[in-house]
Amino acid sequence: MDNCRLYLVPTPIGNLEDITLRAIKVLQAVDVILAEDTRTSGKLLKHHHINKPLQSYHIHNEHKNVEHLVQRMGQGETFALISDAGTPAISDPGFLLVREAIAAGINVDCLPGATAFVPALVNSGLPSDKFVFEGFLPHKKGRQTRLKVLAEEERTIILYESPHRLIKCLEQLKEFCGDRQVSVSRELTKMFEETVRGSLSEVIAYFSEKGIKGEFVVVLAGKS
Repeated sequence: MDNCRLYLVPTPIGNLEDITLRAIKVLQAVDVILAEDTRTSGKLLKHHHINKPLQSYHIHNEHKNVEHLVQRMGQGETFALISDAGTPAISDPGFLLVREAIAAGINVDCLPGATAFVPALVNSGLPSDKFVFEGFLPHKKGRQTRLKVLAEEERTIILYESPHRLIKCLEQLKEFCGDRQVSVSRELTKMFEETVRGSLSEVIAYFSEKGIKGEFVVVLAGKS
């Protein structure tokens, strides 16, 4: 370990074995692990025999906790930030803490590791040399405005979507972007991992008939 005070540590997106040796080493060495959900993270840490204090850090408490955490880092404590799955700050809490730590002159180190959109993109069969990652679309305010912008995007587009919003998302993409090619991956690295490819119409029909479970990554072809 060096003099770094904040480590951003990616965690598996499904399969608990998808964690690097360095990530395990860092988690074993820090003073405190900041976790989005301590119950979820507790299972991962137990699986890898990591016994460190866990502190909750999530979207609902990050604003009020950031200043105190940065102060503790300034006093010499070392922290690791993890999310429920994947890389912290990618559609998860983390940005505020990183920004304030950097502003305070604290060393920050992000380890490489799991992120759901990378395997979904590479596995899609769509161009991966240039792409735009949108994360989750706005639920209400600004949603149609964002869809209009994406309709003109020539690069491959990557979205995250929850199961109860998937069909609506695909139907709106078809409405605004036309019946483009799309690849939808769910439950990546898990037992029921699945990727469905085809036109938006075909994929909408598939999931409308089969039903929807799991977390989804939508990879949409850019405008021709």
